[in-house]
Amino acid sequence: MRASRLVSLLLLLQNRGRMSAARLAAELGVTARTVYRDVEALAASGVPIYAEGGPNGGYQLMDGYRTRLTGLTEGEAGSLFLTGLPQPAAELGLGAQVAAAELKLMAALPTPYRDASVRIRQRFHLDAPGWYREADPVPQLLAAAEALWQDRVVEIRYRRWSPAPGVVTRRLHPLGLVLKAGVWYLVAGPRPRTYRVASIEEFRALDEQFTRPAGFDLPAFWRAHVERYEGSEEAKTAVVRLSPAGIAALPDILGPRAARLVARTLEPEDAEGWQRAEIPLESVPHAAAGLLRLGAEAQALAPAELVAHMGKTIRAMAGLYP
Repeated sequence: MRASRLVSLLLLLQNRGRMSAARLAAELGVTARTVYRDVEALAASGVPIYAEGGPNGGYQLMDGYRTRLTGLTEGEAGSLFLTGLPQPAAELGLGAQVAAAELKLMAALPTPYRDASVRIRQRFHLDAPGWYREADPVPQLLAAAEALWQDRVVEIRYRRWSPAPGVVTRRLHPLGLVLKAGVWYLVAGPRPRTYRVASIEEFRALDEQFTRPAGFDLPAFWRAHVERYEGSEEAKTAVVRLSPAGIAALPDILGPRAARLVARTLEPEDAEGWQRAEIPLESVPHAAAGLLRLGAEAQALAPAELVAHMGKTIRAMAGLYP
């Protein structure tokens, strides 16, 4: 552990130049006292490191010195695909490995390429969740990731909303994890299906391994799943009644593609100028959250679970405003 930290400290100074003990401690997640001891250890091993005093002082390496200790560990190499996604990396328990891998990559790059990578990071950032939305709490994500790495058979208790609401038990073969719009999904066999990780109430890895299907392609499976879910006439839908203002607000509430799907199902106006339509139904809570954002411009008509959920939520809200 300390050897890895010493390499990280050395690479920080190599990539960023002079840094104070406080900044180094914050980057490495240790105390300043630990930084002092690590610097002494590096100096004792022959690394040309020295300190500058004053308000802008700190530790730095002699001009021209570059370490060759830039080999990636197995864990760091495996985390590289998440270098642009710090929050998902942290959720998977790979935050420290991602940071270490980035440092080693930066140290290994020639100066012009390293400068270009810094410019890119300063100018581009990926934030997966939508506006005013925090990522789902996913307490079972780490356990799912560990079972996935080890090809372990798992048993889960899963809260589903269709075909009938309730909690079911499933024995699964984890094949992949997908982050979609800030939501984690587990893809699992034997017959590949998707499970929302936030809906997994209990997760238990069994003392049994499975053989991963030859040729299984996670990105290809997910693309097909999304196309099937969004485009199939058999996809789950809810029947709603919308005012003109509700219809106009659909692109902002559900997104442009879902709004186009709704537009195809719009029925003629009733006496009040409202229209019935179908909206995609990922889950009852998800659909209810969208309809509640439409306020009094939308009315849920089916399925019964959605109507009951909406009624219960609205009555609870009304109780807060006597």
